[in-house]
Amino acid sequence: MEKTLEQSPSDCLRIVLFGPESTGKTTLAKQLAAYYSVPWVPEYMREYLQKKWDDKKEKCTKDDLIPIAKGQMIAENKAAALTDRLLFCDTNLLEISIYSEYYYNGFCPEEIKKYSERNTYDLYFLTYIDPEWQFDDLRDRPDEREKMFRIFESQLINQNLQFEILKGNQDERFDLAVKMIENRLKGKNNVNKQ
Repeated sequence: MEKTLEQSPSDCLRIVLFGPESTGKTTLAKQLAAYYSVPWVPEYMREYLQKKWDDKKEKCTKDDLIPIAKGQMIAENKAAALTDRLLFCDTNLLEISIYSEYYYNGFCPEEIKKYSERNTYDLYFLTYIDPEWQFDDLRDRPDEREKMFRIFESQLINQNLQFEILKGNQDERFDLAVKMIENRLKGKNNVNKQ
């Protein structure tokens, strides 16, 4: 099981769309991947839990956490093998860990915690809560987005991870994200030339 949560080696810049529910992560991941013509990794938790809801009308339980984490890393590793430039991840194990601890009173499987700290990403885009909350079968806490945003932000600060907060409308977020990515790509290209 251990290896299934580990990142495969890759030369690509891994960028995570990170933050509370209904804050535009998926929309931006798709936009950026299309703009740069590179793969993106959908949020496996959404696919997994939507199927569970559609089939059984059941919500997430602790028993779902490891299968969700495995599915996320399988998808990420497959996508990383397709690019040496950029990879956009619509969530990662750190986000799964945060939600696990929030929903299950501090509980998170040790394997998820371990690899949420071990797997590395070049940049996190922390999406602010300014988009209007959109209802769906899986979202359930529209009044807790500010609180969740602060939890996500604190986790990034505590782990000393590189992040940029994205606020504003869709175009403003996209423009800021592209600016940050271009700066990273210039840095990567300069390192490769040496």
